Amino acid sequence: MTEVELVATALATGAAAGLTDTSRGVVHDLHAELREAVRRRLSGGGDGVRGGYGVRVLDAYETDPDVWRTRLLQVLASGLELDEEILGAARAVLRAERRKGHITAVVGR
Repeated sequence: MTEVELVATALATGAAAGLTDTSRGVVHDLHAELREAVRRRLSGGGDGVRGGYGVRVLDAYETDPDVWRTRLLQVLASGLELDEEILGAARAVLRAERRKGHITAVVGR
């Protein structure tokens, strides 16, 4: 998985957890941190990807990841620096979701 795919997957995972998890737990909080880090990076420029378009794609991806995945991958890959803040936040979302899934499976038995 590339860094761009890692971030896109974490954004989709966190959005899905937010839609189904009424407790708004750890995954939701980590997802919010990731989303805001990406949003800050995207809004750091004027026109094009680094500006309004990139933020709109990020918002649209949250509502329908299947439709907007390709565009989000393009936005993330087009010169957006995926620094350790963003990559670390993406990894944290995926780790938390795996732990949550493991706990749910064990408790649900």
